[in-house]
Amino acid sequence: MGIFKTRANKKFSYTPRYFEGEGNPYEIKHKFDDFRKTVGKTNLKGKFNNAMDDYKNQDPTVNRRIFIIAGVLILIFLLIIGFDLSIFFPKG
Repeated sequence: MGIFKTRANKKFSYTPRYFEGEGNPYEIKHKFDDFRKTVGKTNLKGKFNNAMDDYKNQDPTVNRRIFIIAGVLILIFLLIIGFDLSIFFPKG
C-alpha cells in the first residue's frame, strides 16, 4: 500500500436472477448512440469533423424549422420587452 496508489474497486460477477435477454441490463446508453458518429472516443479534431459532417447531411427542412422557431422566439422576446414593432411594417 503506497501513499499515492489508489485502491482498485472490487469486481463481482453478478447476474440478475430474472433477466432474460442479451447484453448488460445495467449498461447506460443513450437511445440514439447507434445512429451518431460523434459518440465515441476520438480526438478533438475528429469530433469536430464528425459534428460538421452530421450538420451538413441534415434534412433541409430541419434548418428551415430551426429558423422559424428562432424567429418566433425573437418576436415574443421583443413583445415582452416592449419594443416598437411598427418600424418593420410599411406606413400606409
